[in-house]
Amino acid sequence: MIAADRKTLTPAQRRQLVTSPAGWIACGFGSGLVPKAQGTAGSLLALLPWLWMRQWSLPTYALAVAMVFLVGTWACHVAGRRLGVDDHRALVIDEFVGQWITLAPALAGPWWTVLAGFVLFRLFDVGKPWPISWFDRRLKGGLGVMVDDVLAGAFAAVALGLLVRAAGMALPWS
Repeated sequence: MIAADRKTLTPAQRRQLVTSPAGWIACGFGSGLVPKAQGTAGSLLALLPWLWMRQWSLPTYALAVAMVFLVGTWACHVAGRRLGVDDHRALVIDEFVGQWITLAPALAGPWWTVLAGFVLFRLFDVGKPWPISWFDRRLKGGLGVMVDDVLAGAFAAVALGLLVRAAGMALPWS
């Protein structure tokens, strides 16, 4: 068993992540392997597929986010067990899902809505206000990794939606 450290990865842990499909997905296709600010790196990389996804219909977008949530839950469960750590900071597929939830109000918005959504998601993800913190402490395994970011994304999406409406723009579903 490898030491249970949430902050660093040993060479063996790195190999475990990059050599298995679950590990590769869970570490956000490599973005979680950066030495610092793994969550920010995962959130930034999530913007690349989002630029393509924003062209989809809202139902297709929602289905894709839900599918990545399910696959991410499985991948984080498997990778976390292999690493011996429930929620290692290298597991960042949850940032993708949370960022995509946050950016739903920006699907048809200008560039500043994407920047605002990115900042809002990071604030809610790092700050973990109640009830996000409650779920973060109580849920374990792959579901625990994913749920707090889904909630942070939902809180940030509401804040972004209010900002978009305050700027006089329509939301994609209105």
